[in-house]
Amino acid sequence: MNKKDLLNKAKKIKLIATDIDGVWTDTKMYYGPEGVMMKSFSTYDGMGADLLLKYNFIVAMITSEYENIEILKARAKKLNIKELYYNEKNKLLRLKYLTEKYNLNSENIAYIGDDINDLKAIKFAGLSAVPPSCPLLSYFKPDFITTRFSGTGAFRDLADLILKAHSITPKF
Repeated sequence: MNKKDLLNKAKKIKLIATDIDGVWTDTKMYYGPEGVMMKSFSTYDGMGADLLLKYNFIVAMITSEYENIEILKARAKKLNIKELYYNEKNKLLRLKYLTEKYNLNSENIAYIGDDINDLKAIKFAGLSAVPPSCPLLSYFKPDFITTRFSGTGAFRDLADLILKAHSITPKF
């Protein structure tokens, strides 16, 4: 997709939905002997979410993860993300719910994900995005492939694209 068409799609976005593991994290999960898990989140992604929220976009975290979900709850709380959904078996249904909740169309939705359980949601979204190393590239050609990898700012790349399309220059 050429840059002009990509920016035109991004200009229609009002809600950005994101998978977590493989987008905000590097896909690795760390378990200790007592089963405690750790994940690493990029501060770039956190700033991307903060900027989107500051300029009145809706950010929704949607994950199929169900174990040790307190880690994600803490991250979402810190970033003031109200739309947090976990243990989601059908992410497309969640996107449709959000579309109705906010009276939007699919063209107003951006979705970034990285694996097969994201594919239906990605295809539904008006703007589809994936990190460059994701397995989905074997099945689907998204609108946007981020320059940053999973866990290193992939979500931020999408946020920056959307802000640019809306002619928003972030102020700090």
